[in-house]
Amino acid sequence: MDWKFTSEKDLANTFNNTIDPFWEEQVSRGHFAGKGDVDVHYAWCLPDTPRSTIVISSGRIESYLKYKELVFDLYQNGFAVFILDHRGQGLSGRMTHDPQYGYVAHFDDYVDDLVYFTQNIVVPKQQGRLQLLCHSMGGAIGALTLLRLPTLFSKAVLASPMFGIKPALPNWLANSLITAGLAVNKLRKQQSGYFFGQTPYIAYPYSLNKLTHSKTRYGLFRALYDEERRIQLGGVTTEWLCAAHGAMNTIEKSAGAITTPSLVLSADNDAIIDNKRQRRVVGQMPNARLVVIEKAYHEIFTESDDLREEAMTKVLDFLAAT
Repeated sequence: MDWKFTSEKDLANTFNNTIDPFWEEQVSRGHFAGKGDVDVHYAWCLPDTPRSTIVISSGRIESYLKYKELVFDLYQNGFAVFILDHRGQGLSGRMTHDPQYGYVAHFDDYVDDLVYFTQNIVVPKQQGRLQLLCHSMGGAIGALTLLRLPTLFSKAVLASPMFGIKPALPNWLANSLITAGLAVNKLRKQQSGYFFGQTPYIAYPYSLNKLTHSKTRYGLFRALYDEERRIQLGGVTTEWLCAAHGAMNTIEKSAGAITTPSLVLSADNDAIIDNKRQRRVVGQMPNARLVVIEKAYHEIFTESDDLREEAMTKVLDFLAAT
């Protein structure tokens, strides 16, 4: 099918003249009380006669504001889109005294929010089939959701899913470091604290980034986070890492029970995800198809046009197929 995508060429003007006005005119926003009364923010848009309804589960540190281009592309190709900011990041509420801390108590809290969002906000407005689109940490949340409710979504796309992270450590070493980090927090009488080596938000220059080959899209991402300082997020806390470690182990042990038809995009030059473990997990998912995006860095949906269009075409072909 002949899909339409935005381009890096003059993308700043495309935002000013097309994407930002679209968000003002066509995108609705809201929030709900998630588990523990944490305020969870979301956005959604419905084209005329949608092909299907897509729920987006984004990655760590991300906000739906960072997904403006992707949401616009999905909408202009006929898909309804719903996206939430996971608890503890984006526009959603924080659970720690320092809003920069990357924190969650349990990944099941993310899943509870996503399930509530889908069943109570998305489904009443749903048109066409209900489908899931995930990136990175959102892929781990998505996989846990598919394990809990195998028939909730008709299809799932997992882009650079967080089924393993770098550096890839043996379980005994990861557990030892996490235990040590939790002990440090206890000695300091802190509810939570950064894991060893983690810091508040840093806007790394493009030359040091390992997220995308697109200088244009990377620049727009950093400019957004400079302008919307409330969505800035620092490194992970020991508590988040402990929760993530448990979630990834659960996904690997239970991968055979993820039966939802799935397309998994693996970024071949991913500096964040342990692709060896990721691909091992995908190999155990009975209805998953793995597609490797050669040369791509971690953030496939903000990659350079050639890599992004290759990935987006595969995604939309998969979601649109009967």
